[in-house]
Amino acid sequence: MAEIDYEVEYNNRARVPENPALMAGWARDSAAYREQHPPRRLTYGPGSRNTIDLFEGNSEGPLVVFIHGGYWQALDGSSSSHCARGLNAHGVSVAVPTYDLCPNVTVGDIIGQMRAASRELAKLGRPLVVSGHSAGGHLAACMLATDWPAYDASLPRNLVRAAYAISGLFELEPLVGTSVNKALGLDRAAARAASPLFWTAPEGSTLDAVVGGNESAEYHRQSRTITDVWGKAGVTTRFGLVSDANHFTAIAPLADPDSPMVLRLKELTQI
Repeated sequence: MAEIDYEVEYNNRARVPENPALMAGWARDSAAYREQHPPRRLTYGPGSRNTIDLFEGNSEGPLVVFIHGGYWQALDGSSSSHCARGLNAHGVSVAVPTYDLCPNVTVGDIIGQMRAASRELAKLGRPLVVSGHSAGGHLAACMLATDWPAYDASLPRNLVRAAYAISGLFELEPLVGTSVNKALGLDRAAARAASPLFWTAPEGSTLDAVVGGNESAEYHRQSRTITDVWGKAGVTTRFGLVSDANHFTAIAPLADPDSPMVLRLKELTQI
């Protein structure tokens, strides 16, 4: 078998040269949506990035969390405000947290920050469905697999009922030798420790892992592997494709109330 070129497989900006224009579109669409639907600002820690934008719906059911991507080293929640549009149209509230970035913090620190954000959202008294894109897909799986009573004895075991990971990364060791790791600073042990694929599978919960049809073979493998491994361990899993989508366009359906992606997330709030 030919050796896998992990740099080619995981360097999404090189794979999609038009990414600057696509991300500029996120920023424009997000700014427009914040003006149309101003969020409520919450904080979960002392840092300037320890914030959550809560886009309120009109229902009292479970809350959907959307965690932004950027390989744990770029962007913030304001680039993803438009991702609340589709679910808000159905009355579903969406929380969009921001976190500190590598190399100022570690991937493990970011996992901890998203746990703190989830604990803050738990104060609203509503269970969570956690979604996310790319690094955010990784973090969504981490939240699903967290032992919440061990983290905080006041939290219910099923605080996170389901996760919906878009273009997620669940095994981080392949990144160690790539340019992505310059900011992350992962060695193999740290990469494995931060890989939810190797954590105790959250039996009895639900995980959807979807990936753009035009993404690299490694991204497809990552999502297929976690749905297979966790599925055999008692998690209800589903692998899905966003047809004709690349790494940067895979989240576009979140802004469309009638997209299969939004309708599936709405369904996950009702399980």
